[in-house]
Amino acid sequence: KDIFNSLFNFITKMNIIEKLKKFFIEEIEIKDKSTNDFILKIPDKPELNEIQKINEINIYSYSKINTFKECPYKYKLKYIDHENPEIIDTIETFLGRIVHQCLQELYQRINSKQKYSKEELINLYIELWDKGYSEGIRIVKKYQGLDKDYYKQMGKQYLSDYYETYKPFKELNIIALETEDKIILPDGNHWHVRIDKLGHDNKGTYYICDYKTTKWMKSQEEADEDIQLAMYSIWVKNNFKSVKKIKLLWHMLAFNRIIVSERTDEELRKLEEEIITTIKNIENTINFPTKESALCPYCEFTSKCPIFVDRWNNKYN
Repeated sequence: KDIFNSLFNFITKMNIIEKLKKFFIEEIEIKDKSTNDFILKIPDKPELNEIQKINEINIYSYSKINTFKECPYKYKLKYIDHENPEIIDTIETFLGRIVHQCLQELYQRINSKQKYSKEELINLYIELWDKGYSEGIRIVKKYQGLDKDYYKQMGKQYLSDYYETYKPFKELNIIALETEDKIILPDGNHWHVRIDKLGHDNKGTYYICDYKTTKWMKSQEEADEDIQLAMYSIWVKNNFKSVKKIKLLWHMLAFNRIIVSERTDEELRKLEEEIITTIKNIENTINFPTKESALCPYCEFTSKCPIFVDRWNNKYN
């Protein structure tokens, strides 16, 4: 107790209490001034305290970098100001998430040597959709007559086509699904790694697989310039010493096709340098202007955006 009270006297003299309050403490109550015993009252469920915000600063990802490129103002609202999104989701991201969950379950069953029929897969999709869907999900193209049932059917078709194409799912030895890890970049920042499916064949070739539910077809040129899966290949090289070759593979589910690309070690070295430069530019940015594009109606901060309010609001709301 004497040591604890001495520590309290020290941090009081150094005015550390006020600093700590900003990060940890909702209220400090001195219980007995003669003994300096005190109670720290911590918030039961802080939404996002300052320590969490600081820890997020040095974690970057493909989506985070891409958000800055698409709209610096949105980047500021999401990653600096930590504004709460005004919508639950868009129908496209909701559809993609449910499809990813279903394919993850499929391969978990396969890896466990369990049979998993197409009917079971589709039933899981319907169950997850019905459980997760709400009217707060934004359907941007509802003005074109597209509704939730249209998108729901689309996802069912994606899964049905995928199942028929790849059954009995022995094309790869699957070693990871929906990974959650990080790469430490040379500048000290971290790069988030989330691989949908990672597998290898018997010749030492590793496949970084990504499921795409978008209705536009990725071109070979776009695949060869893509930074997302290319950065993931650095993580694979660091974690699997048996790697002889890495292939980047996109499952374009709307077309039931795949696009494949590769990177040399020199290309990965240059990419890492480019990422570090991009991060430095972001961290040195002072002004975050809005940037109008066809993606504006899908943004979760439209009510805070002057461009959307002025030009798009009447069409989409």
